[in-house]
This record gives sequence, C-alpha cells and structure tokens, in this order.
Amino acid sequence: MNNLRFLRSFILILFSLPVFSQLSSNECMEQLSIFAESAKIRNYQAAYEPWKIVFENCPKLNVATYQFGERILKDFISKSTSPEDKESYTNDLLELYDKWAENFPTRSGVSQIGKILSSKGQAMLDYGIDDKNLIYETFDYAFQNDPASFTSPKSLAYYFITGYDLFKEGSKIELEDLFEKYEELTEKFQLLQNDISKNLDIILKKEESGIALTSSETRNKRIYNTNTNAVGSYLELLDQTIAKEATCEILIPLYTKNFDENKDNPIWIRRAAGRLDGKDCSDAPLFVTLVEQLHSLQPSADSAYYLGILNDKKANTDEALKYYQESVSLETDNYKKANILYKIAVKFRNAGRKVSSRDYAEQALSFQPSLGRAYLLIANLYADSANDCGDSQFNKRAVFWLAAQTAKKAGSVDASLKKLSDRTAAAFDGRAPTKTDIFTEGNQGSTISFSCWIKRSVKVPNL
Repeated sequence: MNNLRFLRSFILILFSLPVFSQLSSNECMEQLSIFAESAKIRNYQAAYEPWKIVFENCPKLNVATYQFGERILKDFISKSTSPEDKESYTNDLLELYDKWAENFPTRSGVSQIGKILSSKGQAMLDYGIDDKNLIYETFDYAFQNDPASFTSPKSLAYYFITGYDLFKEGSKIELEDLFEKYEELTEKFQLLQNDISKNLDIILKKEESGIALTSSETRNKRIYNTNTNAVGSYLELLDQTIAKEATCEILIPLYTKNFDENKDNPIWIRRAAGRLDGKDCSDAPLFVTLVEQLHSLQPSADSAYYLGILNDKKANTDEALKYYQESVSLETDNYKKANILYKIAVKFRNAGRKVSSRDYAEQALSFQPSLGRAYLLIANLYADSANDCGDSQFNKRAVFWLAAQTAKKAGSVDASLKKLSDRTAAAFDGRAPTKTDIFTEGNQGSTISFSCWIKRSVKVPNL
C-alpha cells in the first residue's frame, strides 16, 4: 500500500514538472501577483508556494521575486520547528542571494552586488553557517567589488569581526591586514555617518530657525536618528574588538617594520599616523617620521594637522596653531573640516585652553550642526570651570545648569549620544543648586551671568 501511494505521488509530481518548467509569461505574472499580494500583508504562508513557482521557473521576471522571497524565507527560517527544515530554508535563502546577484545585479543602473552579497554573508552568520572563511570571503568580495552598496552597519561590523576571529585563529589574516581592514571600515562608517548628517543637518537648521517640520521631515528625522544610532553602535563594536591589538607596544614595532615598504604610499602613512595619534602614541619618533614623510609626499589637511600635533608636543604653541588652521583651510569637505576642528578643540581642552577649545568646538558645529560630541566637550569645559566662575557659592554651582543644558543638546542632535548626554546632564544637574537653595536665595526665574571666560548666562529654574 505504501509503495502504491509513493508511486502515485511520484507520477503526480512527474506530470506536474513540465507545467511548471514551461510557464508562460502570463502565468508567471499571475503567480507573481498572487505571492506579492500575500507577502505585502505578511501572509508568508500563503505567499510561499506561488513564490517558489516563480523563483524556480521565471528567475528573470522581476526583482520583487528576490525582495519578497528574502522576507518569506527569513520568516520560514524563524518559524522552523526542526533543524532539518531550518537548514533547508537557509540553503534556499543563500541560493536566492546568488540568483539575485546573477539576475538583478543592478538597480536603475547602479550596482547592488555589495548589498546583495553582504546580506548573504550576514544570513550565513545569523543562521548558523560555521565556515568563517567562506563567510569572510563573501563579505570581502562584496566590499572589494562594490563598497558603495555595502552599507549595512551590522554587516560591516561583522565583516571585521569575522576577519578578527580568523586572525585570532592564526589563519588567513595577518596583523597588518587586520589593521588595514579596520582603517578601511572605519572610513566607510565615517562616510555613512556623513551622509546621514548631511540630511539631518538640513532638518536641524530648519528647526533652529523656528520653522515647523513637515510630517515627512519629522519621520525622516526619526529615521536618521535610528541610522545614526546603528552606525555609532557598530563602530563602537569595531573599536572594542580591535582595542587589545591596537596598543602602542604593538603598533609602533608593526609600523616600523613595514615603513620602508610603504614609505611612498600616502594612504598607508596617513592611516598609520592616524592610528598612532588615536592611541596616544604620538610621542614616538616613528610618528615624527610618518608625519614628515606624509607632508613631503602629499601635503594635505591630515599632514598639516599632524604637524600641528608635533609642534604642540614641542610646546611651539603658535606654530602648532598655524598648522591646525592650515589643516582646516586645506580641507574642502565640510564634514571632514568639522572633524578636524573638533579634534583641535580636544587638543586645546587637554592643554587647559578653554576659550580656544570652545571656539573650535563651535566652529565645528557651524559646519556640522549634528556633531553632538562638540556639545559634550563644551558642557564639560563649563563643568570644569564651576569653581572659577561666579561671585557666590550659589552662582558657582549655577554653572552646572549651563553645563547640563549644553550636554542635553548633544543628544538632541545626535541620537547615538542620547544616553550619554542624558546621563551627563543628570550628573551636572545633581551638582547644581537644589530647589531648597533657590527658595532660600529667592531668585527663581532670574538670570545669572558669568563674567569669567564663559561669558554666558543661565536662567534660574522656577519653583
């Protein structure tokens, strides 16, 4: 009986195959319409069979086959109750990405290979494929061949983490390759953040002018904030991953060993100098060598900035400032200019030059209003000056109100800093005068002006 049932089933399948393999264009379109309507309302169970027919028999029909197919298969994977089913649907999903890249590699004439294959690499990670070499090679192919469309912060981060795991296993990736990949990816993250900031800054400037945002602008602001959060979080994950390897004790011998081979490569030198500066290794003689070589090969905003650092180290303050200003003037991209100005502001803060630090931070904000780090820097400058400003104990502590207000601005313009800015503002508010202090002083609603270097004012809260 069982053999008879099997034979009948086999015959039914056999006779059905020619029908599916010879679907007309109208039949393909009909099946596409059926699965698309179901998929749009997330009824993936109903969408699966007609989608499968189109996927297997009409692979070049429409990119929707792959866009909806990705959603359908991910839903089936998440709801699979057996390892066998999950593995089967996972294999189907990986095949989908390959066929997507084969049949629809572009969209409106723009390559999508980086996006498609990075999604494949992420799916391999997400669904338990344990071949790290294959996963890394998938990510790497996507990034090397089409970095423009490889924009997922999560996939960019796990591209690096997979490479880091291979490095730790002692296979495939050397330490120098690891640092080079880190630099490439941090630069990619910076480009993503700049693209978000350019759109967000338009909205922030409109808000600042007092003009009400449209509903679409409000929605877009929320999206930009979400994307900023993602970029910030995954970039932090990269930094945490590399931290143990990126020490002066490791970096200096590594870059010294490879300097002669790369001394005519300005990109390598710029990245090496940037890494040494970023890890506070700029006291090393190698840093001087790198900076001087970079400036001789390719005078630029970066090389001028590093020359400023060298002169700072020698206490040549005026000469350092000259190079810092040259760095700003050489940079043509406003967002890179803002980043340079912010770094200069940090240098001045570390040197105890508060006025100069705030000036440069405010200049940075003029080029990038969404640079929340600059507001946090200014807020901390104010908080550090509480004991030096004000003619009474109450007024000295009132500085913390100004610091808290400034810290809150960081989170309002940069969603990735929201938790930090709220925590910082709360700490400053905790050191400001209490309601009891205000009641005792009897000055609620009045304005306190600070005649020290701050030269700003703050309003005492109403009780």
